[in-house]
Amino acid sequence: MKQKSDPELTARYADMLAAMGNDARLGIMRLLLSAYPEGMVVGDIQAEMGIPASTLSHHLDKLRIEGLADQRREGTFLWYSANARALQDLLTFLYAECCTRNKAVKPESILKACKCS
Repeated sequence: MKQKSDPELTARYADMLAAMGNDARLGIMRLLLSAYPEGMVVGDIQAEMGIPASTLSHHLDKLRIEGLADQRREGTFLWYSANARALQDLLTFLYAECCTRNKAVKPESILKACKCS
């Protein structure tokens, strides 16, 4: 597999961040992460988010297109789940940029914020 150049990766990550830059889509991602790895049925996502089906469909499609969510069909049900690999790639990119290359943020502060008490 050909390695993407930095501009291609930067554009990919910018698109991923833009997709999550909408409050509804960020909320959907939080739901999908809370249900990881099984995911959630569309009807349950809709009930939790309280948004119309057509609007939800648009948001889920955007997350899927950007690689942040996976979709699978089981019978008549559509399931969505968070794409952990894509999120890991995005977080690795951000961590490298802010914590190792530029040292704008101390890695310890990230790790401390992520620890559960």
